[in-house]
Amino acid sequence: MADTAGGNAPKPSSSVKLVLLGEAAVGKSSLVMRFVNNDFQENKEPTIGAAFLTQRTQLPHRTIKFEIWDTAGQERFASLAPMYYRNAQAALVVYDLTKASSLTKAQHWVAELQRQASPGIVIALVGNKFDLVSPEGSAAAGGASLDDESEEGNNDANAEDEDAEDSDARKIPTAKAAAYAAEESLLFYETSAKTGMNVQEVFTAIANAIPEASLKGPRGSGGAVGGSTNLGGGQNTENSGRVNLTGASGAIGGKDGCAC
Repeated sequence: MADTAGGNAPKPSSSVKLVLLGEAAVGKSSLVMRFVNNDFQENKEPTIGAAFLTQRTQLPHRTIKFEIWDTAGQERFASLAPMYYRNAQAALVVYDLTKASSLTKAQHWVAELQRQASPGIVIALVGNKFDLVSPEGSAAAGGASLDDESEEGNNDANAEDEDAEDSDARKIPTAKAAAYAAEESLLFYETSAKTGMNVQEVFTAIANAIPEASLKGPRGSGGAVGGSTNLGGGQNTENSGRVNLTGASGAIGGKDGCAC
């Protein structure tokens, strides 16, 4: 009888504050939108300040409600990051597989989190835009390269474009990032927000990695650490909201500052 009752009992639910950090345009917002809405937009609106979204992940014995703060990657917003990672239980630090400098920036964020964030925070290092460097893309580039050599005089421009987009797209070797992640005890994934590759897996791995002792029961809409606070006249909903950090007049400099 006790077993039957236990089997019918609803799974406990816990809220987890998670922050995304990384250089501008590495695909942070796109990863979140793929996770929350299973959607991808080629031309994502820039994140100004931060956006707030929520999504649930089902584990065998618990439901995790992620309260996600997607921060802007522009350098001028960097000083605001502690407001979002304070008391966070997890962080996604994202870099772009096709941009070498983005891993350097990701390493900076990891070091800052290790110094200043909550002890025991679960950090995942995520290399995004795998669709640009996938084996299929490399094979296609190889085929294109042979064709281009045979028509070198006529298709110079096309050959250069295809080479830049496919053959030479990867700037950060998997082994280099994986070794760094292992050294710093980070979760590590390469993802594609465009195709959805490994996106769900990242969040599930984070949910499983959070110590049971740090999990708390569900919080009310006003009880989240960092909350859904309106910091400048903007509006937030449970599923998606933008936090306007520049006052009622809107964003600094309009739409620049993409951290999509």
